[in-house]
Amino acid sequence: MKISEAAAASGCHLETIRYYERVGLMPRPTRTGSGYRAYAPADVERLRFISRGRELGFSLEEIRSLLHLNDDPKLSCGDVDALARAHLADIHQRIEALTRMAGELERVIAQCAGGERGTCTILGALRRTDNNPTPCADPECRP
Repeated sequence: MKISEAAAASGCHLETIRYYERVGLMPRPTRTGSGYRAYAPADVERLRFISRGRELGFSLEEIRSLLHLNDDPKLSCGDVDALARAHLADIHQRIEALTRMAGELERVIAQCAGGERGTCTILGALRRTDNNPTPCADPECRP
């Protein structure tokens, strides 16, 4: 099948498929006599595997490792499990960081009185260089 058909069957964009080929996640496809890329059903399955890995937030290097583990039936599922657990731990850390960011933004937004730009708590929070919470610049919003 042509690249457009592989893209439709896998849900990957054409340029994404070409990128995966350039970075070595996909093998270089064979070419037809007229120079078109020719993809097999196994290539579409590999593209779906990569796409699903990306949907789950795996990096391209992690997907490369997963592909290697998937392609070698002699390797242990324990290696896959360890990689997935490490990725899950990273996701939980990112969730905690995002929760802290959301809390700080909510706090700063709630303190904003909509007054002068010079006393804007939101801009003040962005100007701060330390990790301490931003004090409210407006006397009316101090706790």
